[in-house]
Amino acid sequence: MKMKGLFGHAKEKQEQPETVTEEGDSSIEKITEADIEIIEDEKIVEEIILSDGEPRFSVGIDLGTTHCVLSYVDLSKTNDDHIEQQVMAIPQLSSPGVVEDKNQLPSFMYLAHEDEITDDDKTLPWTTKPDYLVGEIALNMGAKTPIRLVASAKSWLCHAGVDCKKPILPTEAPNEIERVSPFQVTVAYLQHLQDAWKAQYPDSILAEQDVTITVPASFDPSARELTVEAARKVGLKQAVLLEEPQAALYSWIEKSEGDWRNHVNIGDILLVIDVGGGTTDLSLIAVTEQEGNLELTRIAVGDHILLGGDNMDLALAYTVKAKIEKDGQRLQPWQIQALTHSCRDAKEKIFNDMAIDSIPLVVASRGSSLVGGTLRSELTREDVERVLVEGFLPKVQATDRPVSRPRVGLRTVGLPYAQDVGITRHLAAFLAKQLSSIDDLKDISLPEDASFLHPTAVLFNGGVLKAEVLAERLMSVLNNWLVSENAPEARLLDGADLDLAVARGAAYYGFVRQGKGVRIKGGTAASYYVGIESAMPAIPGIPTEIQALCIAPFGMEEGTEALLPDDEFGLVIGEPVRFRFFGSNNRREDLVGTRLDYWGDEELDELDEIEITLPEDGHKVGEVIPVHLRAVVTEVGTLELHADSQRDGASWKIEFDVRAGDENQ
Repeated sequence: MKMKGLFGHAKEKQEQPETVTEEGDSSIEKITEADIEIIEDEKIVEEIILSDGEPRFSVGIDLGTTHCVLSYVDLSKTNDDHIEQQVMAIPQLSSPGVVEDKNQLPSFMYLAHEDEITDDDKTLPWTTKPDYLVGEIALNMGAKTPIRLVASAKSWLCHAGVDCKKPILPTEAPNEIERVSPFQVTVAYLQHLQDAWKAQYPDSILAEQDVTITVPASFDPSARELTVEAARKVGLKQAVLLEEPQAALYSWIEKSEGDWRNHVNIGDILLVIDVGGGTTDLSLIAVTEQEGNLELTRIAVGDHILLGGDNMDLALAYTVKAKIEKDGQRLQPWQIQALTHSCRDAKEKIFNDMAIDSIPLVVASRGSSLVGGTLRSELTREDVERVLVEGFLPKVQATDRPVSRPRVGLRTVGLPYAQDVGITRHLAAFLAKQLSSIDDLKDISLPEDASFLHPTAVLFNGGVLKAEVLAERLMSVLNNWLVSENAPEARLLDGADLDLAVARGAAYYGFVRQGKGVRIKGGTAASYYVGIESAMPAIPGIPTEIQALCIAPFGMEEGTEALLPDDEFGLVIGEPVRFRFFGSNNRREDLVGTRLDYWGDEELDELDEIEITLPEDGHKVGEVIPVHLRAVVTEVGTLELHADSQRDGASWKIEFDVRAGDENQ
C-alpha cells in the first residue's frame, strides 16, 4: 500500500480540452473576426472566445466545519476596475422530496435507514439516487436522530490520532449503522458542489476552471494534502489551497472596491480572528511598503484550536439540561444531542432578533406516549449571554494563559477539543508568542516594554462573531490590553460578510493570481523539520540522539524549492524505516539546513512518526544510499521532501500521512 500525505504530490500538468466549432473544426484560430460578427447570440461568441483552454471562472470553495459555500468570479466580465462576482445558490434537499436553493450547504451528512426515506424523496436536479444525504436535509433529519448524523468531518482531517480514511463517523453510532470516513465525507461535500455547478453551468466544467479551496491557516501539511486528495477524487486536480483568514481579508479588499488602501496604513498589524463552527483560527498580517506600494505579508498563524460554535451550542444544551434535571427529569445522551441542535437554532434566533427574550424548547422521548413523554424547557437571552459571553469570552488580562488540566487515562474516541474554552485566553497566548514575529520588518516596531504583539486593526470572520454582543466583548478585551500598555486601541475593519467572506475571498484570489490586485505574501504557515539520527555507538539505557533539521522555513513560498547541497545523509531503502517530522510556528529565524540539538516543548511540535518502505529501484534491500535532501512547496500549497542520490541520479519522494489509508476507502 502506498502511503501519501504530509509531503504531497506535485501539481499535475493539466491537459487542455480540444476546442471544436459547430463545423467540426478543431482549430480555434480558423474562426475570423468576420465569422464572429455574424453570430447573433453573444453567449455563443463568449463561449467560442473562451474555448481556447483558459478558464472562464475563478471559483472559491469554502469547505467549512458547519457550512460549505461556493463563490465565483466571471473572468470574462472582470477587469481592474470591475469584478463580476456571485455566490452560487446550491440546490439541496431540505426535507424528503423538497429541493431548495441556498447560499450555504450545511456540512452535515445523514446516514438514513433504508426505510426512512424513499428513492423518490432523495431526488436532486442531477441524480435520482445520491450516494449520501448532505446539506440541509442531513441537518434537519439529524436533529431528530442524532446517532445517524455526521458532523465536523473537517476537524477530523487534522486529528493526528486517527486514520481519516477509516469509517469512524459517527463515533457514537451503534454497530448496525454503517459508518463513513472523514475523507469520504469531504469528498461527498465536494461532489455535491461540483454536481450543483454542472447543473448551473453545463458548458463550463468545474475541472477546467481556476479553483481555490480554503483550509484553516492552522491545518498541518497532512490535513492540507488530504483536502487536495479529496479534490482530486472528484476531478478537481487543478485546485489550489488558500488559508481561510487570508481569504477573509481578500474578500474585505474586494468588497472595498479599491478603497481598502484608505483604511490601512504602513506599519499596521492586522489581526484576523476567525471563530467558526468548529475552530478558532488566528492570523497576523503586516502592512509594509515595497517600492512605494502597500504590501501585505502574513507573519503569524495560531495553533489549531478546536473551539467554536459547536462548543457553544453544547454549553447551552447543558445549561438547559440542568434546568430540566432540576425538576427531577433525566436526559439520555441521544436527547442531549437533539437538544444541542435545538439550542443552536434558538441561539441564532435570539442573536438575530433583539425582541426575543426566550425560546421554548421541546425534547422528545422514546416513550409510548409522545405527548406525555416530551420534556419542556426554554433558552433565555440571559442564558445565552451569560454562558457564551462570560464563559467563552471572559474579561482576562494579557498575561493570562489557557488552563491545562491533567487528562483521564481512558477516554472515548473523539476530537481533541481545546481544554480551555476561553477564546480570550487563547488570543492572549497567541499575541504574546508572536512578539518577535515583526523583528525582520523595517516598517513596524513595538515599544521595548511590550509584552505582546500590538494589533492596530482587527478583521472578524466566522458565523459566531455575527452576534454583536460577542464581537463587542472581544474588541473590548483586546483594547483593554492595548490601553494597559499605552498603545492605541485597535480599529475594527467593517464590511465583511462573516458567512460568505471566505468563499468570496477565495474566488477573488484566482483573479489576484493573474497578477491583478494586491497579493498577500504567505507561504508555509510553519517551519518544518525532519529528524536525523546520530551515528553513535549504542549506550545501554540511552536513546540515540536526534537532531531536527530544518527543511522548510516559515513562509517558504508556493512554487519554490530548497536544496541542502552541503548536507549528505544516508537513506535506508527496501526495508521498513521510520521518519520523524516536526513543525514550529514560532521559530522564524531558522533557515534551510539549520540543525537543532535541543529544543523546548513550546518550540517544536512533533508530528506523528510514520513507518514506510522506500522502493529499492535496482538497489539492494537495506542498502544505505548517500542522498541530498530537497524540499518543495508545490503551487497547490502542499509540501514534498525529495531524497536525491548523488551516486546514480535516483530520487525518492518521501511522503506520508498517518491519517490516510487505502485510497479506495
